Amino acid sequence: MTTTAGYSERKSNSAHRPGLSYLQADPSSPHTPLRTFSSSFSSPSISYRAEEEVLVFELGARHLSAGIPGESNPRCRLSFSPDNGRRVGDYRWCVPEHDERTRKRKREYSWGEDHELWRMDLRDVDLGLVEDKIERAVRNAFAEYLLLDSKNKRIVLVLPSLMPHRLLSSILSSIFSNFQTPSITLFPSPVLIAVAAGCRAGLVVDIGWAETTMTAVYELREVFCARTTRATRLVTLRMADLLKKYAEPGTADSRKQASALNDEELEPGQFSPDSRYFDFAEEVSSRIAWCPIEPRPANTSSEDTTAAQTPEQGERVSGTTPEDPQQQPHEHTNISIPSPIPPRKTLQIPFDKLSEPVEDGLFATGKDLHDLDDHEQPLPQLLYKTLLSLPPDVRSQCMARITITGGGSNIPGLKTRLLNALKSIIEARGWDPVSGNVATEARKHLETVRSTRLNKAPTGVQEPTATTHHLQPQIKDSTDEKIEAGKMKNSTVTAAGEIRGVETLGAWAGGSLVAGLKVKGVVEVERDTFLANGLAGARKESEITHATQRMSILGP
Repeated sequence: MTTTAGYSERKSNSAHRPGLSYLQADPSSPHTPLRTFSSSFSSPSISYRAEEEVLVFELGARHLSAGIPGESNPRCRLSFSPDNGRRVGDYRWCVPEHDERTRKRKREYSWGEDHELWRMDLRDVDLGLVEDKIERAVRNAFAEYLLLDSKNKRIVLVLPSLMPHRLLSSILSSIFSNFQTPSITLFPSPVLIAVAAGCRAGLVVDIGWAETTMTAVYELREVFCARTTRATRLVTLRMADLLKKYAEPGTADSRKQASALNDEELEPGQFSPDSRYFDFAEEVSSRIAWCPIEPRPANTSSEDTTAAQTPEQGERVSGTTPEDPQQQPHEHTNISIPSPIPPRKTLQIPFDKLSEPVEDGLFATGKDLHDLDDHEQPLPQLLYKTLLSLPPDVRSQCMARITITGGGSNIPGLKTRLLNALKSIIEARGWDPVSGNVATEARKHLETVRSTRLNKAPTGVQEPTATTHHLQPQIKDSTDEKIEAGKMKNSTVTAAGEIRGVETLGAWAGGSLVAGLKVKGVVEVERDTFLANGLAGARKESEITHATQRMSILGP
């Protein structure tokens, strides 16, 4: 009678390399294998690592960027548009006549509102719809791009430095209510832009969609902020008007609207170009629009006009000449642009005309400064006023670290034109806050008196006597020279007092760097506290010492 071998009898027959077959369970005696549990003294488990994971979100008026700390670029950049709000099964956009239907024309202030998540003026903003859009975008980012579970993921949220409380409460409520996020740390975008540029101080010029903000950052603190409505939205509006004039050259109403838009004299009965030109104008602005380094000639040379932003008396910017074919494009060169707007045809637009929307929208070329309100100042003038409002020590650090960022900063030639215009204003006015014809005449009189004194020859020169030996320079010793050389070798030279531009990687890259270094933020919102008390439950570090100032990003 043959019997089955026992557990201890099944051993390997190989003498050189014994097998593991004897460790297998006996098929005649099934049993449940033992399970091991990790003790408290073992290595950290996966659940502990998941609690420490951080995600970086940047939320703007038209996009949402999400990614993982330590990376240079976000995993996704999702835009808010009317097409994203279509329901499942809505295939009306596939109908051939969908783009040819007549759409309702809107006023200038409502241009592009369907493509925006919010506006600073919340009177006409549906906050419930804003929460739904944020929920859909964040859920899409988790499911399709991040491929992570939202549970126990701490979020670093990059937002503009100035936001209405109702809008901020809606954003936090949408994330806390729909995702199991334990806490959200808030960081301002200007500070993170400076961090991504490698600077602790600087002037951040953010050319956004609805407005351009100029924020002075000193020791990672916002010390001054100025705003203007001259931004990418106004450039796109001017570009849409330009495209419509060439698409419908025989329409009198189009010419009337064009003149009204150029003069900014829209009456309640007049409307801006219809929304069919929005996508077309935005694509042309991002691909073909450009900004000339040398401004167009103006009719007046008064200091109170925008022409004062450029060199006076025919002086040209150094490094550019009108005869240079690479710097000055030929005015008769036409660009062929296929139009998707019915009637579909190819538009022949001169290349120099594609720079007019940028100059009119951002620099207010041909307009007097006294005709413009405080919220629509040209970019060079607002940049000069921002530097003029700073203390001298802060100004010297910020003017040497001017960071131009935002979607509008990608226009070719815009950064160079802006810095050159700022240099021209400083050369013409200095740091005198008084402007006008009287101030100009007084400044010229002082320069004349100063040059007269310098050119006047001295009446007599006294011979050096024993009483003036203390004014002579001290004789340097070789030992002192070696000590000074050692100090200069170990010291770093800090740029200050000159106009200089600095490149940056963007606000999201700065948030990724800060989150990877685990820098503590001053404003941190806990989930349970916010759901119970709202914004009043946001925790803010009130006591900030000198030791914690260099570890904190968002100041009080």
